[in-house]
Amino acid sequence: MPRFALKIEYDGAPFNGWQRQAQGQPSVQAAVESALAKLEEGPHTIAAAGRTDTGVHGSGQVAHIDLTKPWDPFRLSEALNHHLRPLPVAIVACAAVADDFHARFSAIERRYVYRIVTRRAVPVLERGHVWHMLAPLDLAAMQQGAAHLVGHHDFTTFRSTLCQAQSPIKTLDEVTITAHPLPHGTEYQFYLRARSFLHNQVRSIVGTLVRVGTGAWPPERVGQALDARDRAACGSVAPPQGLCLTQVRYPVDPFA
Repeated sequence: MPRFALKIEYDGAPFNGWQRQAQGQPSVQAAVESALAKLEEGPHTIAAAGRTDTGVHGSGQVAHIDLTKPWDPFRLSEALNHHLRPLPVAIVACAAVADDFHARFSAIERRYVYRIVTRRAVPVLERGHVWHMLAPLDLAAMQQGAAHLVGHHDFTTFRSTLCQAQSPIKTLDEVTITAHPLPHGTEYQFYLRARSFLHNQVRSIVGTLVRVGTGAWPPERVGQALDARDRAACGSVAPPQGLCLTQVRYPVDPFA
C-alpha cells in the first residue's frame, strides 16, 4: 500500500485537540480522516508526529497515511483540501514516502512557538492565537530562568499528571525567548526545540517563565522547581491558544 506524508496546518480553536475523540467531539485527526474517506473507502487511521491539545494550533504538523491507490501527491493534497473546506485545516504539502516512514517514530525533532502579546487593548486580529496580558514582561529575567531548563533533565515538575510517557526524562535542546515591539505593546515569542515533549511540558514551562517575567518569581526558582521533580512546584500552565507546533524534522525531509 502506498504511504504518504502530509504536512498539515490548522487552527486548533474549534477542535478538541488533534486526537480523535471517543465521544465524537471534533478533532483535527477526525477531520482529515473524514476527508480521506471521501477519496477512498475507509476507515482510515492517520498517525501524527504530535498530539496537540484542545485549542493548540499547528503550522507544521506531520502525519502519514496508507492508501490503496498510487495517488499523485499534488492531486491528493488538492482533493483533501477540497473535502476539508470550510474547516480551518489545510494540507500544505504531500509526499510519497517509504513504507518504514512513521510520522511520530521517525521524527528527530519537534519545534514549538508560544506567543504572548502585552498591551492594554485586546489583540482583536490575533484573538485565539496569542496569550493576552496587560503588563510588559521582564525579558532578561525570563531568559535567565529558561537557561535552567536547557539540557537533559527529569521534567516531572513540567509534566501533566495525565501524561502517558514512560519516563519524565527529556533533553530540551533550546528555549529562546525574544521580544518584538508592536505599535501599542510587545509580542514575546518562546521557541522550544527537542526530540520529543511530555504532555503539557511546553505550556507548563511558558507559564512558569511568565511567573518570572512578572516578577513573582526570581529566575533561580525555575531551577529549584525543576529539581523538585514535583508537579506542585510548577507555575501556572499557560493557556493553549498561544501555542503552535511549527516544525517536525526527520533524518531526510520528506517534503524536500
